Amino acid sequence: METVKDIRIGDSVTASTGFQATQIERAVQIIKRMKKDRATVFLSFTSNMVASGLRGIFAELCKRKFVDVIITAGGSLDHDLIRAYDAYYIGDFFMDDVELHRKGINRLGNILIPNERYELLERKIKPVFERLYAANKNHTCSPSEIAREIGKDLGKSKNNSSSFLYWAARNNIPVYCPGITDSAVGLQAYFFKQQAKRRDFGIDVTKDMPQLAQTVLTANKTGAIVLGGGISKHHTIGVNILRGGLDYAVYVTTASPWDGSLSGARTQEAVSWGKISEKAKTVNAVTVDGDATIVFPIIISGACK
Repeated sequence: METVKDIRIGDSVTASTGFQATQIERAVQIIKRMKKDRATVFLSFTSNMVASGLRGIFAELCKRKFVDVIITAGGSLDHDLIRAYDAYYIGDFFMDDVELHRKGINRLGNILIPNERYELLERKIKPVFERLYAANKNHTCSPSEIAREIGKDLGKSKNNSSSFLYWAARNNIPVYCPGITDSAVGLQAYFFKQQAKRRDFGIDVTKDMPQLAQTVLTANKTGAIVLGGGISKHHTIGVNILRGGLDYAVYVTTASPWDGSLSGARTQEAVSWGKISEKAKTVNAVTVDGDATIVFPIIISGACK
């Protein structure tokens, strides 16, 4: 057992600091172990994080092939595509939202997204749907096919180096979006289907399941880095039931477990479901309580050393 460390100027965060600093250090060491053991690494995150500067970290991890699978929500495709062509802005958490609405500006926390950005998305996504419609005999595609096609399309953008979809497509890292219809891309798919000659266009979310299940079942070991909660988190840990649970797991969350939400559920709860293995519970699973925009850059900088 370590003693609590008194931090001085110039000291680094270590496991002996206490509180969440200890959890951060545990997360760093678990990620290092999952990489050393050549585990198949799942990265899961919520859409809001792609609207933030974390998008650049996700892109870098895909560029370095640090992760093997990405599972996220549909809004991540929205934000990544838009930001490859135009910028979002920093505002404030306490701005006048009525005034913002009248100006056609959407507020996501303290990040501002003009309506024009979604008009840009509409223009960029239509050719993607057209290619996917033509490429599939039954005119039905999977969410990962949409993500990959967007990534390939972003090769035409001068700002593609900061796009996780671009690097994922380039390095054959599948991006799964089980809730893709809950996004601007999903809404545009609906509009695309309103064309008389495109009414048979469809997105089959089950089409990705065989490939995802095969990845889990054939992996020597699996590890997950889970930022936030919701459908992204559950799809990541849920599919690992097929193999008796994850061998490694790092959660970062601001949610509380006391309302029974999945977003607030700790790693130990997942053990009861078989989503994290019993062996992983003691040393290879950790929950870090904190804002991922603060915590994740610290964790990943330590894990990549």
